[in-house]
Amino acid sequence: EKISKHTIPENWQDQNGHVNIQYYQKLYDLSGWGMFNQLGVDQTYFSERKLGLFDLEHHLYYLHELHVGDVVSLHCRYLAKNKKRMHGIVFIVNESRNQLSSTLEFIATGANLQTRRTDDFPEDVSSNLDRIINAHSSILWPAPVCGAMSIE
Repeated sequence: EKISKHTIPENWQDQNGHVNIQYYQKLYDLSGWGMFNQLGVDQTYFSERKLGLFDLEHHLYYLHELHVGDVVSLHCRYLAKNKKRMHGIVFIVNESRNQLSSTLEFIATGANLQTRRTDDFPEDVSSNLDRIINAHSSILWPAPVCGAMSIE
């Protein structure tokens, strides 16, 4: 499922003639609300429920360059969860060149924004994660994970 789509602007090009590394992270950041929506997390989750999500670990893998004008989409695959952490991977797909450009594997945690500490996912988010992980587990190809990250 596509969580966001973007056209690479001219000011993202670096001296090497391709997208600078900082903008890959920008693309991953821009996909955040699409990922939150999949989980049933909206602005009230943060502002009224005083709950949040903190990233704990990333593994970034570059496969093919991005260039100015390329149209890219971002997709997330959730792999596993426990009561407070989730493991997933986000893909940047270059739709203009029909290539996988980059992946960002992540471990994130539920958070209590009042105590600023990690916390269990609330029941609604936990149930949404279970449903999504179950659906994603039927994908026939293995996720290209680094092998060094785990929620255990």
